[in-house]
Amino acid sequence: MSRLSFQVEAESPGTAARAGNFTTLHGQIETPVFMPVGTQATVKGLSVDRLKSVGSRMLLANTYHLMLRPGADVFTHFGGIHRFMNWDGPVLTDSGGFQIFSLPHSRSMSEEGARFASYVDGKVHLLSPEESIRIQKAIGSDVMMVLDQCIPSTSSHAEARKAMELTHRWAKRSLDARGDSPQSMFGIVQGACFEDLRAESVDAITAMGFDGFAIGGLAVGETKAEREKFTEVTASLLPRNFPRYLMGVGTPLDILEAVHRGVDLFDCILPSALAKRGTAFTARGKIQLRRSAYKFSEAPLDPNCYCETCAHYSRAYLHHLTKTEETLGWKLISEHNLVFYHQIMKEMRESIFQRGFFTYLQDKRKDWAGSDEPL
Repeated sequence: MSRLSFQVEAESPGTAARAGNFTTLHGQIETPVFMPVGTQATVKGLSVDRLKSVGSRMLLANTYHLMLRPGADVFTHFGGIHRFMNWDGPVLTDSGGFQIFSLPHSRSMSEEGARFASYVDGKVHLLSPEESIRIQKAIGSDVMMVLDQCIPSTSSHAEARKAMELTHRWAKRSLDARGDSPQSMFGIVQGACFEDLRAESVDAITAMGFDGFAIGGLAVGETKAEREKFTEVTASLLPRNFPRYLMGVGTPLDILEAVHRGVDLFDCILPSALAKRGTAFTARGKIQLRRSAYKFSEAPLDPNCYCETCAHYSRAYLHHLTKTEETLGWKLISEHNLVFYHQIMKEMRESIFQRGFFTYLQDKRKDWAGSDEPL
């Protein structure tokens, strides 16, 4: 029985898409849901009031970065991340596994955990499953992630098996380290791009008593077709009455395809990261505001969008802010992109209830494939 009390409310014919809900320590969440990435206990450039106004309901924070600065002792002092950042909604914390994966030349792996040098002061840390959970308990997130070993999705079968088996052992240690904490915890399915390993990992992780399950080890080198295939393979094997989370994915089209395959939760840095480069998502695809084509454009980013950016600012002004690298441009485009992401999650959910998701999928595949310039 999941601590989140996840319920599937509706499914749509011709697809594995489902709409559901779950209850956290800080409120109920409706799925499918997109979680903006608040790496340093902030979604870059946006106050919590602005996050709420654009439709954000659940955030993701980064254990690796928060353990280094401000540190677990600060969260203990404040009673957790919610009071610290003045956010009263649910928070999911990752375990630090992906960040360790991103440091191939400055960390060492062992059964005990990962040793790495801090980018803040050079101090060497050991991030073990127990330490990761200790920090996440201090942070006070609603959903904690187990520590896993992330490897390139293009790894060999032998390498993928070794990492998967270590992930399973670390998952058990992470679950034991939670103790009697009321916080929920997700296990992570690994296995790279091998169907037999994915099936084996699902069997091992689902037998441990987690509150939900994540599909890990994707968006780290595989093709789009491979990502979609192994998302579908993994999701189809996971138990129906638990939430499914595809980690670190992705574009609106990526999310659409994953919902089609039965995934419920998503996070990605793209709405903010691409906004910094002047990229906006619209109902007709991406647009690149750094292009001179927008220098005199009086049109809003997206005439179908209800956000404050589209209501008050022209493409010409956003082009100017992007070209001059003004932070206001980053902020305004980020807000628009997050409104777009949250709106499409709402539309997907509604289409599932109306039993029309497959039609929605086909329409949006065409609409969102466009771009005024290749990325």
